[in-house]
Amino acid sequence: MSASGKIAQVGQPVVTRFAPSPTGYLHIGGARTALFNWLFARHHGGKYLLRIEDTDKVRSTKEAIDAILDGLDWLGIDGDGEPYFQSQFEQRHAEVAHQLLDMGAAYRCYMTQDELAAAREKAQAERKPFKISSPWRDRTDWPEGDPYVIRIKAPQDGETVIDDLVQGRVTVANAEIDDFILLRSDGTPTYMLAVVVDDFDMGVTHVIRGDDHLNNAFRQLAIIKAMGWPVPTYAHVPLIHGFDGAKLSKRHGALGVDAYRDELGILPEALFNYLLRLGWGHGDHEIISRDQAIEWFDVDHVGKSPSRFDLKKLENLNGHYLREADDTRLATLASRKLGLSYEELQLLVRAMPELKARAHNLNELADGAEFLFAQRPLAMDEKAAALLNDEGRAHLALAHAALAATPQWEHDPLDAAVREVAERNSLKLGKLAQPLRAALTGKTTSPGIFDVLVLLGKDESLGRIADQMPKPN
Repeated sequence: MSASGKIAQVGQPVVTRFAPSPTGYLHIGGARTALFNWLFARHHGGKYLLRIEDTDKVRSTKEAIDAILDGLDWLGIDGDGEPYFQSQFEQRHAEVAHQLLDMGAAYRCYMTQDELAAAREKAQAERKPFKISSPWRDRTDWPEGDPYVIRIKAPQDGETVIDDLVQGRVTVANAEIDDFILLRSDGTPTYMLAVVVDDFDMGVTHVIRGDDHLNNAFRQLAIIKAMGWPVPTYAHVPLIHGFDGAKLSKRHGALGVDAYRDELGILPEALFNYLLRLGWGHGDHEIISRDQAIEWFDVDHVGKSPSRFDLKKLENLNGHYLREADDTRLATLASRKLGLSYEELQLLVRAMPELKARAHNLNELADGAEFLFAQRPLAMDEKAAALLNDEGRAHLALAHAALAATPQWEHDPLDAAVREVAERNSLKLGKLAQPLRAALTGKTTSPGIFDVLVLLGKDESLGRIADQMPKPN
């Protein structure tokens, strides 16, 4: 990143960025922010950059960095080029702070923690919002050797206006903006300084982020204007709430992106589509491909109200993408949960058209496939065991005889054989199919019973049925 970089002017390429703090997993709100930045850049033929804001050395961890990069890669929204790490540019950040100091746009503040605490208590007692009023703002008789911070000289009169692409025109009185710290007493930069310097040096033209940063924008503008840098275009996106309108939490499904993949069995294209529709829309379209998203995305159609995260809707959307997905790919993903051999994987691929029609996630897909690889005698769940009473077992014996005599082990001949048994014995088809399903799968839900018979093969199917038939005296 060049210290002399400049924000792109009108007619120059769009540059966006996603700048997560690596103090935890990549949460769902962060993933959506990354997606919106990625799409905006792609739509305009620009660049999307990734910057890891790792200046909090105590809380930033390699595990969190790896989880963020892995989650973005899985969603297919990794940055253009290698990620930047904010901690690499601390010298540059400090350089700008001292430049502001030399320009008279910042000052050394020697206020002690006790003085700050007393000022805060006074504001509380007077029931006023606390705002720094440093006696050092206009002084230059700085004591040598004493610790100090560098504070911005925030404007005190007038107002600051932001024409936000999402929020519209937002105005704040400059009297509300405090003289925040740029450089700590140990010489390290604050977030407020570092983010502004990095955005300028990286040539960021559009800052798209959560609306919890809107107040920060007014403070950051104090630095930008003091340095005479071009002002980026802001778009502050409303946060995501739970399905009940409350702040998003784990009970709503506020998990890390890796948990949606590893624990909930969500496909990346489903989460991509769902995040896209959280706060943005294109007519009545619910299913939107990656290419369509790039073509259609704009900030104009981002809503001003918080969107609501609904895990059920995500799973329903995921079910659509499961049905559309390649069978070999799905079988490979599901096999990781089942621990299959190569031969078993091939069986799972053949079974996938039937299995994926019933599943909403990879976990359900794997659960639905377990019967294919179960060892005899099968364990029965409670509902399946209830079907195998004396009457059910007697019906199994009738079906076994007919199936054993069927010359072609294919769907239609097997269907015809079972239906013929039902008609001959004045039984509804379900009276035969239900105990058959229980005997073949150990469950009361499965793909179509004749598909199950074909997938298991003749020997295995007849063996499983025989295991549950009445034993001769």
